[in-house]
Amino acid sequence: MLDFKSTMLLLFFVWLISISLIKTLFFTKTQSSLKLPHGPPLALPLIGHLYLFRSLIIHQALSNLSTKYGPLFKVKLGSKLFIVASTPEMAKQILKTNEEFCPNRPGLIVTEYLTYGASDYIFIPYGPYWRFMKKICMNELLSGRTIQQFVWIREEEIEAFLRLILQHTFTGKPLQIRKELMRLTNNVISRMTMGKCAGTNDGVGGGMSKVAQEVGALIGTFNLGDYVGFLRKLGVQAIGRKVKEVHEKLDTMLEEVMGEHEEARKMMKIMGDHKGERRKDLVEILLDLMEAENSEMKLTRESAKAFVLEMFVAGTNSSASLVEWALAELIRNPKIFSKAREEIDSVVGKNRVVKESDIPNLPYLQAIVKETLRLHPPGPLIPRETTRSFKIGEYDVPSSSTLVVNVWAIGRDPNYWDNPLEYWPERFLAKDENLDVRGQNYKFLPFGSGRRGCPGASFALLVVQITLASMIQCFDWNVVNFGEKKDNEIDMAEDDGVTLFLAKPLLCRPVPHFVPFS
Repeated sequence: MLDFKSTMLLLFFVWLISISLIKTLFFTKTQSSLKLPHGPPLALPLIGHLYLFRSLIIHQALSNLSTKYGPLFKVKLGSKLFIVASTPEMAKQILKTNEEFCPNRPGLIVTEYLTYGASDYIFIPYGPYWRFMKKICMNELLSGRTIQQFVWIREEEIEAFLRLILQHTFTGKPLQIRKELMRLTNNVISRMTMGKCAGTNDGVGGGMSKVAQEVGALIGTFNLGDYVGFLRKLGVQAIGRKVKEVHEKLDTMLEEVMGEHEEARKMMKIMGDHKGERRKDLVEILLDLMEAENSEMKLTRESAKAFVLEMFVAGTNSSASLVEWALAELIRNPKIFSKAREEIDSVVGKNRVVKESDIPNLPYLQAIVKETLRLHPPGPLIPRETTRSFKIGEYDVPSSSTLVVNVWAIGRDPNYWDNPLEYWPERFLAKDENLDVRGQNYKFLPFGSGRRGCPGASFALLVVQITLASMIQCFDWNVVNFGEKKDNEIDMAEDDGVTLFLAKPLLCRPVPHFVPFS
């Protein structure tokens, strides 16, 4: 005989399944008149087709389904309808032709809470305030002028990065590449954003780095409440407590940073200092925008804090991921590595380290980065949410459904790429394949496309290109596997997360090739 607790638990699950069945029947009835794309049968109560993804990485699973159900197919995850595009033509339908009907990113419980109710640029709903946020991002915070203003920071941090690697060569111990790349990008972003270095765990700079990593992990955590609407407030996975803890730590740090800047501004006004005589970090630019009296709209404090968070989470993870993948591919393809080094030596010489100003004269290096973005895009999926119903070809797309462009699958499609699984940067040097990274050609979408394209693409490319170039110029890299594989063999399996990382971080022993400093 069941005890009271077991009886109540059983009744609770019976209730859940009953509600789910009612919703499923209602969903089927209301959409029976629509012509939806094909998709897998047998959507189970409560979970839909989630069972199909239990042992696969989601972008790989969606790619497999597209081979069976076509370039546009439907799948039900929990109670939500997802429509997935896996070809350039279908991607263009979503990101350009019908963009006005799907202008928003679907919100997650975690992101809504951590970004102050979607006050950030990435998740804020489309409308006048989003347009205002985009304008200040492109014209002020991430403009070419602002990015160039911080070139000295990137140069200093690259030199410190190279010196750290050089010192490490004397120990003989393997270096975890991802860890050092994340330290580098954290330091660059921290100094650009708040004038503090994130190289240690002490103080706000280092603390922000740790919290940003926690935020990235939470965003990548599967939460059933995001897919089954009526479970949203029940906290069935107890993720709410962790999100609240991280948010409180994050907000305390951001308020401390902004408070320090506000105090410094007060002192400068008292002392009569002129703003034009010093360099501003991004927090100070944000404070200027918050105080601007002639602005078309007022930038809120919540949006300013959410922007700082986005810089840390998106800027750190995507850049570190891309450089790690690129180095792994170069180690596996030594002829490509040698060709890249020869190009750098011919342009830069052998008396100084490569600089950002050299990058436009290094087309093969740029092709390497593009080829890495094609095979290993940091964001393999582009999600959108519909605000009204519309059609893609003969198929109906209902309002409040989620559209997904599988960038990873498009980049590996043999219908659009010759030998798609081969790492071959030369494909981007052909005149007819001079593809831009900013989404003008829908078979190559590493930073998205349209109004929701990544505003930090130029900054990310700068950091990735100069970091990779300096690593090629200054060191050889020997892979260490500790018996799992032979040394210099690399497991290229992918991790399952919001950012596409190698499943096993790359471990290498660096060997000095060119020492640009004593």
